[in-house]
Amino acid sequence: MGALSLETGTGGARTELARVRDTLQSERVALKDRFEGQPNPARLLRQYRLLVDRTLKGMWNAIGLPRSVALLAVGGYGRGELFPHSDVDLLVLLPDAPEPGLTPKVEDLIGRLWDVGLEVGHSVRTLAQCDEESAKDITVRTTLLEARLLAGSRTLYRRFLGHVQSRFDPQAFFSAKRLEQEQRHAKFQDAAYSLEPNLKEAPGGLRDLQTILWIARPCDLGCTWTELAARGFVTAQEARQLARHQGLLRELRIRLHYAAGRREDRLLFDYQERIARELGYAPTAHRRASELLMQRYYRTAKSVIQLNTIMLQNLGAAIIPAQDSEREMINERFQAVRGLLDARSPDLFEREPGAILESFLILQQRPDLKGMTAPTLRALWRARLRIDAGFRRDPRHRAAFLAILQQKRGVVHELRRMNQYGILSRYLPPFRRIVGQMQYDLFHVYTVDQHILAVVRNLRRFTMVEYAHEYPLCSRLIAELERHWLLYVAAIFHDIAKGRGGDHSQLGAIDAARFCGMHEMSREDTDLVVFLVRNHLVMSTVAQKQDPSDPEVVRRFADTVGTERRLIALYLFTVADIRGTSPKVWNAWRGKLLEDLFHLSRRLLRGEEIGYDQSIQAKQAEAKRLLRLYALSDTVQDALWNELDVAYFLRHDAQAIAWQTRHLHYRVASEKPVVKARLSPAGEGLQVMIYVPDQRDLFARICGFFSSIGYNIVDAKIHTTRHGYALDTFQVMGTGQMPHYRDMINLIEHELADGLEHKAPLPPQPRARLSRQLRHFPITPEVHILPDEKGQYFALSIIAGDRPGLLYGIARVLGKYDISLHTAQIVTLGERAEDVFRISGAALTNPKAVLLLEQDLLEALQP
Repeated sequence: MGALSLETGTGGARTELARVRDTLQSERVALKDRFEGQPNPARLLRQYRLLVDRTLKGMWNAIGLPRSVALLAVGGYGRGELFPHSDVDLLVLLPDAPEPGLTPKVEDLIGRLWDVGLEVGHSVRTLAQCDEESAKDITVRTTLLEARLLAGSRTLYRRFLGHVQSRFDPQAFFSAKRLEQEQRHAKFQDAAYSLEPNLKEAPGGLRDLQTILWIARPCDLGCTWTELAARGFVTAQEARQLARHQGLLRELRIRLHYAAGRREDRLLFDYQERIARELGYAPTAHRRASELLMQRYYRTAKSVIQLNTIMLQNLGAAIIPAQDSEREMINERFQAVRGLLDARSPDLFEREPGAILESFLILQQRPDLKGMTAPTLRALWRARLRIDAGFRRDPRHRAAFLAILQQKRGVVHELRRMNQYGILSRYLPPFRRIVGQMQYDLFHVYTVDQHILAVVRNLRRFTMVEYAHEYPLCSRLIAELERHWLLYVAAIFHDIAKGRGGDHSQLGAIDAARFCGMHEMSREDTDLVVFLVRNHLVMSTVAQKQDPSDPEVVRRFADTVGTERRLIALYLFTVADIRGTSPKVWNAWRGKLLEDLFHLSRRLLRGEEIGYDQSIQAKQAEAKRLLRLYALSDTVQDALWNELDVAYFLRHDAQAIAWQTRHLHYRVASEKPVVKARLSPAGEGLQVMIYVPDQRDLFARICGFFSSIGYNIVDAKIHTTRHGYALDTFQVMGTGQMPHYRDMINLIEHELADGLEHKAPLPPQPRARLSRQLRHFPITPEVHILPDEKGQYFALSIIAGDRPGLLYGIARVLGKYDISLHTAQIVTLGERAEDVFRISGAALTNPKAVLLLEQDLLEALQP
């Protein structure tokens, strides 16, 4: 590529820039074509770096900067790792303060680099400024250590290297880089198992590999995996593993850049399927090609984390040597070294495989130990294959595994460590299948194995005093539950059969029963574990999709549970399970539904009655007491309550009855709509009451209003009074990060009442933009209309991808067929809507009309 001349005038310079830009672009295309024909990540990164080197050198020479100045490549570009759309990081190095006229030339150079298509990140510093910045910022210090001379003063570059090396403190640098990695991991919740992982920054990504070499190179411990193996920091096999993992991560990132057409480090849904097929993955009967790719990625990331841990410990031992005085004998097999557990013999686990489980028990029992030494971790990893069928049959090993689950501390930490180093999947063979298995159900955000461990973590938090404020009821209940560690066993097995085909609850229950039998657990304990695994979805289904205010619903659920101990265990397990799917799935309203069902079922199982008459009388008495607190007479409620039937009192609690009566007792025959809102008693969202003479399309108008202000309806109780008024109660929640509910109360009360009074024509269903998840993992809509058990109403069940305006579209269709709505249970699980409506109407008795209704609903549910 020829040098860029500035002597040809403005027009000539523009022509030359265009030529450079076209040449650069054509060579980029050629590199891409060569890579797609013969994928070789290391070769592409090297050739792309050489291409950019040539371009930069030519343009630097053409600008005519002083000979005393140097142009350095830094960062990833400095170490020769330039990905197709990465920034080109440059340092313009000055010996002293810039001379007059230098700054415009530097700005001209950077502008021209952007003009030819290079995305440049640059800084201009003197030697003194480099010293000052690197002393304050470990990132800058690391960047300067990777600096490479491109053009300009070689003398200044040598002075720069001397400055950097003379001020380098290996021990301080090691400690700073390790802390930096911990902070980076914390940003990703220390999890490598995101649905859309960051290939560069996430735990197990390229940064974890780069951190090892960043530390090793300036400390003269090795510059490549082979050199590190020659120095004894890793074995030859581990060096090959590191090179293989680095190759895969580099190839994924290269393909991701090409697929996105820009710098993109997150392996988004948009690109997973395409990249999977490029790499030769094909879908199977039960799994997408992208799922197979992601499982490989997760296993690679897991291995990178393992090797990173071993390497940093080994490098740390070389940089900051341990003193003999720091060793403490624990028993004949183990010792403590600098706060880490260390096997006293390198072949301990091979000679005595039982010591594998013992090591995790010791870590639980010794809170002063923060982990294992690198040799011990390596020996543990190599000896994992000693955990075979014979190992699993040994009563001592079975007892040790149960003991790990029964410890007072460290259960989650050690289960995660066992999973990280392949011990858990060796001891529990069915667990092996779900390690790194993604769940594309649009509400689980973790792999199956990580979700299981998150459920164990949530159950453990119920037992800890410091977290008792989060879920007080759960904390009280688990304290009363004998052998609550049985819940951890159920957690391990509840999703262990995911991806096999068939009902994972039933298949998991079989695995759980086999485990309990092998470990000689009592019949009572086995029954509880198997019950929890088989029925772990039942309580959430009843609470969210049926009507817990109906005593018959509660009675059937209580019959399924059978005993109070099972009920307590199932309630605790259900809360932990829902919270372990995704931070977005759990909310206070969902918690209230579960808690109400728990309390009602517990009363039944204790022999108390929850029949219609007792329930209504108790609610009315409590509502009257609450009304008296507002100085209202004992008869103030009569006018309103005379117009209400049994169903109203069953579906509302005493507090809601009193609240609504207080606002309506003097407006029973009001011609104008009455809309009242308050902060939800459930603790999150708003509760909105609507009282208005019944009108056509009422539900659609209400849904349309809440959709227009960005609020979701999560529950609806629809009631028609004896004198023809609608008395509806809605639980609504905002969609933003922190909705200001109190500020919205006046707006809702006035705007919604005004809309209902004027009965404006219904607007068309809005064309909502689908989320990326739904675009790439669409949900086929389902509609089912069936008569309920009493034959009084029909149950309309809907499954669809959630989106703004979905409920409004459903309401419009129901209005078209004159369908009356009585209750609505709105269940949103991430991007998935599973709603259940209790409905009635003449059209539902006509099979042809029902078929047309189902077709129209399916059309409204289509994205």
